[in-house]
Amino acid sequence: MSSKKIFLKSAADIEQLKISGKILSEILRTLSEMIKPGISGDILDKKAEKLAQKMGATCSFRGFEGYPANICLSRNQEIVHGFPHGKTIEKGDIVGLDIGIKYKGFFTDSAVTKVVASSDRRKMRLAATTFQCLKNTLKYCRPGYRLGDIGQAVQTLAESRGYSVVKKLVGHGVGFSVHEAPLVPNCGEKGKGMRLKPGMVLAIEPMLNEGDDDVVLDNKDGWTFRTADGSLSAHFEWTVAITTGEPIVLTPLDWVKF
Repeated sequence: MSSKKIFLKSAADIEQLKISGKILSEILRTLSEMIKPGISGDILDKKAEKLAQKMGATCSFRGFEGYPANICLSRNQEIVHGFPHGKTIEKGDIVGLDIGIKYKGFFTDSAVTKVVASSDRRKMRLAATTFQCLKNTLKYCRPGYRLGDIGQAVQTLAESRGYSVVKKLVGHGVGFSVHEAPLVPNCGEKGKGMRLKPGMVLAIEPMLNEGDDDVVLDNKDGWTFRTADGSLSAHFEWTVAITTGEPIVLTPLDWVKF
């Protein structure tokens, strides 16, 4: 659980977080390119660990509150926190890949969604809209704006395209630990909520469903959240630093294409 105290990061902290975020982005890109029909989640999980070690980092999810893997791998009706173990990717799957990295005590977090070996317009539209929701938040990641502005940016675009925003799951602060305050909802009202300050580092992560926004938690593993109505879901995430000027995306996703 995240504490309620906001830990502001110094300029020196943010420089270290840039390194952590670059490592994460490179790992996420490599694993995303590996996601093809027939590949197993176990292979992806082991690859993430090896890549992180090679770069002097560690995967921060393993062991966090008992989570058993290096990555989260969620498919189709799974929203987030899916286990990679025992899964084999199939053509047409819509796959969410979520990774956290610790580098010299600095934590970053990022996720992408990929439609596997398919140009299915329905699935591509869901994934692309989720990514655009994430990008739309960036203009509000500046001092003086509020968390409600970020949430509204996600919700407005999502609902305009006929999708629901997952309200029971949220983004969070990050930097000195896997999860920190504040919570960052993907819905909200403009001008409402906590005011953003320089030094805040946020993991913003829109989660969109094709159907209803309700979720269910898998009783077997205690981690995987699924859509309650069995509809498809997509998830994107990046870590962004609030500064006195332009926001800094610490886990760049400029390689993601639709």
